[in-house]
Amino acid sequence: MGAAAQTRPSDELAVLFPGQGVGDPEAVELVRARLPELLELAAELAGADPFERIADGTRYAQPAIYCASLAGFEELGRPEALAFAGHSLGEIASLAAAGAVDPSDGLRIAAERGRLMSEAAEAAGPGGMLAVGGDRDAALEFAEHAGLALANENSPEQFVLSGPEAALELARSEARGRGLRVKRLAVAGAFHSTDMEPAVEPFAEHLAGVEFDQPSAPVISGATATPFEADPRPQLVASLTNPVRWTKTMRRLRELGARRFCDVGPGRVLAKLVPRILDEVEVEPARKETIRV
Repeated sequence: MGAAAQTRPSDELAVLFPGQGVGDPEAVELVRARLPELLELAAELAGADPFERIADGTRYAQPAIYCASLAGFEELGRPEALAFAGHSLGEIASLAAAGAVDPSDGLRIAAERGRLMSEAAEAAGPGGMLAVGGDRDAALEFAEHAGLALANENSPEQFVLSGPEAALELARSEARGRGLRVKRLAVAGAFHSTDMEPAVEPFAEHLAGVEFDQPSAPVISGATATPFEADPRPQLVASLTNPVRWTKTMRRLRELGARRFCDVGPGRVLAKLVPRILDEVEVEPARKETIRV
């Protein structure tokens, strides 16, 4: 029997964890069933059930999505994976799933991150994020002309711009005038831009008190498209203001040998991006009875 025939399917599996913008209040039932202790801690940290207030802003959405994503991983049976990757907030859940940080500590990080980003957004004034369909050159042109940051490179044909409200409206008008697809994202701030700089120092201080271990498999940072270092703190801090390089992250997973991908978060947004970035790969349903391990 050849080496290829001996390879287990899990040796080709990459597990993906989403960021903000995929909130689902009904995901609380899965968290309650799989990780009730995390749900209790999330309510304590957020000052309320974050799922009940998921539409009220980042400080609630981030701990809720973190919990829902880890519950989805539990529902899947915690399969062994070739690698893990997270989109923005999802980096924290991916580190927890890989055993690099205790799930409770990961939740504390997510809650603090959400709180600090919310405060930074409020201090910066009205702002947000705009998804634009098209090529990278067009997205960069819109960003430069309107004074926006290129916040996410989600696929070769989907980009997210971040910045002040007036600049977003200018970019949206120009994009529509060129026949491009545009959509405002349901976030209350210009994330992955310089607006988040006030959150950098206090977030670094919070991370300094967290213990990290060696992950069970490589965890790819969505901000750098490279594996997290033994000390992931600098990369986690940098992700507050740096763009999410998701296209490069997916291609790095493919280079590592990933052929199957599973998005365990609510909404399965990342699952929909997989075939837009990679050819000749499979997207696994996020259900234990169907995943091949």
